[in-house]
Amino acid sequence: MEKKCVFSPNGPPAQGPYSHAVAAGNLLFVSGQGPVAPDGTGLRRGTLREEARQTLSNLKAILEDAGSSLEHVLKVNAYLADMDDFAAFNEVYKEYFRENFPARTCIQAGRLPFDIKVEVEAVALLPGKP
Repeated sequence: MEKKCVFSPNGPPAQGPYSHAVAAGNLLFVSGQGPVAPDGTGLRRGTLREEARQTLSNLKAILEDAGSSLEHVLKVNAYLADMDDFAAFNEVYKEYFRENFPARTCIQAGRLPFDIKVEVEAVALLPGKP
């Protein structure tokens, strides 16, 4: 099985030495995303809901640029700076994942990069790949 690094032209600029995603076979592993503006202007700080929407929009863009979609996500790992934001995160999450929800882990992280409120990573299927 060959590893292919994915760059997403519609995703946010990487904030470190990593690929937006890596494809292997029919699986796509999307790196942790945060509320980074896709146009390169930096972090979009705000309420948990605002940061979660930007984060999940970034995830969606990367999935689509790689040939997948939110509907093909198998597993999500979500990291919150404050578990008191769990209910608010779920409200936003359901705007993006509406049915047939992926498996998910959601934890409070000791500290997220750049002191963001949320980071999300995912594993998805690449439809049409063997």
